[in-house]
Amino acid sequence: MPFNSPNVHDSCLLHIMAPVSKREPKKHHAHVHHRDDAADAAAFAREMADVVRLRPDPRGRLRLSSVPAPASPSSRTRPAHAATTSPADEGSNEDFIAPGVDRRELRKLKRGEYKAGDRRDLHGMTAAEACASVQRFIANSRHRRYRCVCIVHGRGWHSAAGTASVVKTRVRESLRANPVVLAFADAPPSDGGAGAVYVLLRT
Repeated sequence: MPFNSPNVHDSCLLHIMAPVSKREPKKHHAHVHHRDDAADAAAFAREMADVVRLRPDPRGRLRLSSVPAPASPSSRTRPAHAATTSPADEGSNEDFIAPGVDRRELRKLKRGEYKAGDRRDLHGMTAAEACASVQRFIANSRHRRYRCVCIVHGRGWHSAAGTASVVKTRVRESLRANPVVLAFADAPPSDGGAGAVYVLLRT
């Protein structure tokens, strides 16, 4: 049949103009997703079966453990003889009275009612030399049954900010720690004042 035949032409046009059928989209099956979600939920429930829920603190705060505070270094290193001194003497090197001693003895010592039986001058000594000399002097004075002695340590004029000299501080600390010493105080002005100390000894 010739190509330009009316029948051929019409059949081609009909073929070209024929409506194209639409492809139907694939339908997703919702029930598949529901099944997966249910499986995940069941697995999660099995994993969390042993978990215990924490109860909130009704007070809304943590309770601190009752751990005792560590002792301060000063309380650990303080000599036993000086640990029980009265609060008025604590932290001061000016006056001292041993535990159990009548405080009137200290007042008498400060008023100069006790006369010094012997005297030791520490000028020119280092702190270590002065402390050693004082300990020998105290032992010798007690052996001689002196009730009161005088120790001259200086006023500490060369110390910074007007504080006591190293020798004065160390000597009075060593006197506090000596069980033979009952009390001490600044000497009367006529015997050196703050540059010396009167020491009351145990007899």
